[in-house]
Amino acid sequence: MEISKTFFVTGGAGFIGSAVVRHLIKDTTHKVINVDKLTYAGNLSSVADIVDSDRYHFEHADICDSIAMADLFKKHQPDVVMHLAAESHVDRSINGPGDFIQTNIVGTYTLLEAARTYWSSLATDKKTEFRFHHISTDEVYGDLHGTDELFTETTPYAPSSPYSASKAGSDHLVRAWLRTYGMPTVVTNCSNNYGPYHFPEKLIPLMILNALAGKPLPVYGDGKQVRDWLFVEDHARALVCVATQGEVGETYNIGGHNEKKNIEVVNTLCTLLEELAPNKPPGINQYTDLIRYVTDRPGHDLRYAIDASKIQRELGWVPEETFETGLRKTVKWYLENPSWWQAILDGSYQQAKKA
Repeated sequence: MEISKTFFVTGGAGFIGSAVVRHLIKDTTHKVINVDKLTYAGNLSSVADIVDSDRYHFEHADICDSIAMADLFKKHQPDVVMHLAAESHVDRSINGPGDFIQTNIVGTYTLLEAARTYWSSLATDKKTEFRFHHISTDEVYGDLHGTDELFTETTPYAPSSPYSASKAGSDHLVRAWLRTYGMPTVVTNCSNNYGPYHFPEKLIPLMILNALAGKPLPVYGDGKQVRDWLFVEDHARALVCVATQGEVGETYNIGGHNEKKNIEVVNTLCTLLEELAPNKPPGINQYTDLIRYVTDRPGHDLRYAIDASKIQRELGWVPEETFETGLRKTVKWYLENPSWWQAILDGSYQQAKKA
């Protein structure tokens, strides 16, 4: 049996972070320290089914708070840091980039320094085994429009939005802390995630919930933007695999091998809802009747696609879900768990954070 480690997971109440936390508690013997500021996208109900585990502990803290981070490293003595805390919504970054610079760049710097101080104090064997795993996005690579190529781990960075630029900056900081200070780091860049517990501002949950409410399904531009889709639970498995088996200093791209145009995704969702939720809101003949094309997002990248052959070749990870099986699971989850998303839509989940 693998020796249990203590994982320090930032952003563990977010979408991908909560999937990582659930996977670590349900499928491994590791301990988890979930560190989350609980901003609008942080939701502790996403980890409600594992909170009673004696291997799980939650810390309400901000990664930009250097004193709090130092105290938490000293208190919990982690073996692995998995850094997922980030502002991640492109539209929000266009309208208010300041929060993205603060959290994604300054926050990553603050966490790196707290980790470095802690790591420097460890005994030699513990220093060697320690890992700082930074979780990032394929958006740092920019746009693949006009080519059939894929993003690889050596693709030059060319971020287009304030969000992707802030993530590119944080990636460079993490690599610099390895090169300059020798702190053992690893970076992963993933494609678009989808699945249960996804905050309703993102494409797939937004379309599901709008359709169920009989609201318009807004599609940017002509809807022909291409994304590679990755089921979040597959991603969680990949991340823990990299954190425990990845080589120091390496980058691993994680994708689902599912390139789809946005309009294809929306149409597929409508087809699934016709089957799984046939009782439509009054006045709706077909869910596709709700599709509305809207003005495109400024600087909208037209195509992302990940070459995930390295992580398969070197670490043996492959996705278990196809886009079809993963999307069906996702739609069924939203239909079966209305209390989770209704609390977000009516704002009551925010009140729960203050209780």
